[in-house]
Amino acid sequence: MRTTALRRTALAASAATLALLATACGGSSDGGDKGGDGKTAQAEKTPSAAPAKALTAAELEKAALAQADVKSGKVSKVAAKDDVAQDKAKAEDPACAPLTYLMVGSYVGKPAASVKRTYVGDPKKPAAGASAEEKLMAGLDRAKVIETLASYDNGGAEQAMKDLKAAAQKCAGGFSYTVTGTKSEYEKVATTQAPAGGDDALALTLTMAADGVKAPVKAVVVRKGATLVYFPAVNLAAAATGKDFDFPAELVQAQLGKLK
Repeated sequence: MRTTALRRTALAASAATLALLATACGGSSDGGDKGGDGKTAQAEKTPSAAPAKALTAAELEKAALAQADVKSGKVSKVAAKDDVAQDKAKAEDPACAPLTYLMVGSYVGKPAASVKRTYVGDPKKPAAGASAEEKLMAGLDRAKVIETLASYDNGGAEQAMKDLKAAAQKCAGGFSYTVTGTKSEYEKVATTQAPAGGDDALALTLTMAADGVKAPVKAVVVRKGATLVYFPAVNLAAAATGKDFDFPAELVQAQLGKLK
C-alpha cells in the first residue's frame, strides 16, 4: 500500500500540470506581468452592454488575494522563475488550448494585464495512532491553487470565457499537451456547478492520467467585468489515492468581494 501510494504521488507531482503548483508555494514575489452547458451561476451580459474597462496591473495587484483575505492556508505571490508562460505550453489539439493554458496556471487570450498568486491550504491532522503512511497522506491532503487575475480590453474577457466553455465541450473526452518536453494527459473533462457572485463562471473536474494512475484536478474560472480569475487546483493526497477532494470555494468568494 505504501509503495503504491508513494508511487502515485511521485507520478502526479512530476506531471507538468503540477509543476507550478508544487514549486510556487514560497513567499517570493514579482511585480506582476502584462500580457456551458447551462450550469453557470449567472448568464453572461447581453451583447449590447458596453465592455467593462480593463484594470491595470497596479489595480490587479491591489485586488488580488492577500493573506488577510483567507481564514486558513497561505497566500503567496508567484516568482517569475516559477511561472509557466503561455507560449511554453502546446496543446496536441488546438481546440483544447484554452484548457491547456488553464491547467498550467496561465490565461486564455491576450490580457492587458495580469497578476498571479498561489494558495496552499493547511494540512490535515492525522488521527491518533496513525501509521507513518497515514501521517504522510494527511500532510499531503490540502489544496494547492494558482490564482491568475487577467484583465482584458474590448470584450476580451467575455471571449476568453466563451473559448474556455467551447474547449470544455469539445475536449470532454480528453486532451493532452506538452510543457518544455513533458507531456500531460487528461482522459475526461466534466463541467460541474459553477459558483455564484460573478458575471459569468465555469467549474470543471478533470481526470489526469499517467501510467495507469487517474487523479482528479479541479478548476474554476470566474468573470467580473473585464477581469477573469482562473483557479486551477490540485490535492496531492487525492492524486495518490484517486479520491475526490473539495475545491476551496471560499477563495472564489473572497476574491470576488475584492473586485469592483
